[in-house]
Amino acid sequence: MGERIRDNFFIWVRMIIVLAFSVYGVLKMGIDTGVSIEVLLLISFLITAIAVKELVGRKYRPVFLIVAAALFFVLFYVGGHSFILLGVFCCFEIISYIKVSYRWFFLPYLIALIPGETDVIVMLIVITLLMVCYVQHEIIIASYRKQVMEETIAEQGLKRDMQSMEHEVKAELKKNLLQAENHILEERAALSQTLHDKLGHNINGSIYQLEAIKVIMEQNPDKSREMLQGVIDQLRTGMDEIREILRKERPEKKRMALLQLYELCEDCNSKGVETDLSTEGELSVISNEIWEVILDNCFEAVTNSMKYSKCQHIKIDIVVMNKMLRCTIADDGIGCESIVDGMGISGMRQRVRRLGGNIDFETEAGFKVSMLLKL
Repeated sequence: MGERIRDNFFIWVRMIIVLAFSVYGVLKMGIDTGVSIEVLLLISFLITAIAVKELVGRKYRPVFLIVAAALFFVLFYVGGHSFILLGVFCCFEIISYIKVSYRWFFLPYLIALIPGETDVIVMLIVITLLMVCYVQHEIIIASYRKQVMEETIAEQGLKRDMQSMEHEVKAELKKNLLQAENHILEERAALSQTLHDKLGHNINGSIYQLEAIKVIMEQNPDKSREMLQGVIDQLRTGMDEIREILRKERPEKKRMALLQLYELCEDCNSKGVETDLSTEGELSVISNEIWEVILDNCFEAVTNSMKYSKCQHIKIDIVVMNKMLRCTIADDGIGCESIVDGMGISGMRQRVRRLGGNIDFETEAGFKVSMLLKL
């Protein structure tokens, strides 16, 4: 109810004004001549026209404004100068409707020049108060509402942009995850093919030679021993080839670490907690030892956030600087009053200090873990 009154406040003010001016005209007219039924009907029709004008759409409002103005002229003709204030009101209503410059609001002052019983000073005061009321509503408040509307539209556009950006980030995250998984599958397939090509023939040849040795072992022991040594040498060479292949085909620690972090974010997103990973700088300079610390501490921090913080968002940032690396894991949960060094927190501290780095915890707005490591 209060909101309805606030939104239609100026309408209520105008209805009170038209009622007050009508009562003023009736009382002033009745002092000398009395009030006829026709005058009261005209007043009721004018008030009705003003009220209905506010209920219909803007397309039909000019019709009721014209009707109200015509009723005023009839009243002015019948009742005389007693109803001149209703003319001032109608003039302001017309100016307000056609949305012209504020200078037009000075036009009703000309009505004060019409000779009659109403004191000119009173007329000027009433017209000034009405002008202030209409100018405030039509120019100042209308300008404020327009600004609020523009800001609301801009805010909605910003929200749409943020939602679109969020969808793009999630899509990019999913794309990167799929690319990493596909790359690992390709590496596995390449490794399988390489092992088959390099090692398969070696093993098959060794098996054939061992079968031959079994046949001639009793008949020709010397030849058997020679062939057996050849098999041993061949298998030893095969083992060396396997080690070389694994060294070459082993996935980079960076790629595996990023894949695990992407999978961690995807797992949190699937559980209803929006989790983002962002990186900045050259990741190739990060050593395997640092990647292990980042992975272990990220998993520990995210697990704690999912268990205890009641958060809606988790943000993981990895920034590579000149000689340092900064990694932060922050959530927007309830935080905590004090930090208790349990096994999880202690383990995070130990891993960072082992590499000569620093780790800090912030609990004021959610929970935030900040690590600073030397490259």
